[in-house]
Amino acid sequence: MQRLEENIAHLQRMIDELSDVVARQEATIAMLNRRVQLLMEAEAEREAMNTGNVLTGDKPPPHY
Repeated sequence: MQRLEENIAHLQRMIDELSDVVARQEATIAMLNRRVQLLMEAEAEREAMNTGNVLTGDKPPPHY
């Protein structure tokens, strides 16, 4: 019986640690997604200023 309780305690600790890891990864992914979005917007603005065309990422480039 004590062995089962030890195993349960160990598994509970692992679950808590994994939950913390997933929460940190979720925050990191959200931050990276926002940075990518900002970079895409900045690049679209830069491209529009250089060529007069607006690239939204919805259409493939002209060479396709």
